[in-house]
Amino acid sequence: MSDVDVGRMPGPLEHPGAWRAADLQSDSTWKAELTHGELAEVFASTIAAGDCAEPIDTLTLSDFPWPELGARLRQVQHDLEHGRGLCLLRGLPIGHYNEAQARRIFWGLALHVGTPVSQSAAGERIFSVRDEGYAAGDARVRGPNTSKRLSFHTDRCDVIAFLCLKQARSGGENQVVSSMTLYNEMLRRRPDLLAVLLEPFYYLRHNVDTGNERPWCRQPIFSFHEGHFAASFLRVLIERAHQSPDLPAMSETQREALDYLEALAAEESLHITFRQEPGDVLLVNNWTTFHRRAEFEDFADPAQRRHLL
Repeated sequence: MSDVDVGRMPGPLEHPGAWRAADLQSDSTWKAELTHGELAEVFASTIAAGDCAEPIDTLTLSDFPWPELGARLRQVQHDLEHGRGLCLLRGLPIGHYNEAQARRIFWGLALHVGTPVSQSAAGERIFSVRDEGYAAGDARVRGPNTSKRLSFHTDRCDVIAFLCLKQARSGGENQVVSSMTLYNEMLRRRPDLLAVLLEPFYYLRHNVDTGNERPWCRQPIFSFHEGHFAASFLRVLIERAHQSPDLPAMSETQREALDYLEALAAEESLHITFRQEPGDVLLVNNWTTFHRRAEFEDFADPAQRRHLL
């Protein structure tokens, strides 16, 4: 049983971020094609940088004088926080740039939207998402570095962005669902289980979290702070935390609530499905959306294999 009073739970949430699949299918404002002027700004600053040999993290906004694209990215920033919570920018001719140039461009885009943060234990703020072919049990294995389907989840930063350099031979589609809508649907269908998700779950700390006294922490799936909604969910870390003999086993009700949440996110009427093509930049708000990637089949030629930043 949950200690949360079902009758006092907030909602339903009324916000542009509380969308269903049909809303994004009929309203394409979350997708945008970069203009010739915006692309010219990117090209000029990239060519001016020469071989792009300087360390990425030494570059600042002044290295990316993009008045036209900068204005668009400020709107993207606003839409991520106050609108749908996702944005797909298309049209960057990524084949015209080498990987060092692509990383530089991606860094510039990130600086115009927010503050880049670490993506790995090595402190990388731009991280390659591709199948590395690690053997089962290899400590380096992370979901993004396999070809397997990933479950719906959030990442720990406010906004995560993906730049597609190369796409797989088949598969690898993106799926995004509004966590606000998941909250609303659970409030309508199973408020008893929603109450469970508003209480803390044990999470195993990610391997990039070093220096913490305990290897686990507690946090709810859904929460509210000063009237603002937030969601955070990565089931694999919940399951791994409960493998510890120092922690209690998950209750049947907790497991039922997580199962119901994942089944709800998988409903086709709720999530949007699309495929990033080379040059596409996807940005999603982790506090208001869950995302996942489909399994994919790659090319035999390593140079042609799926690669995102």
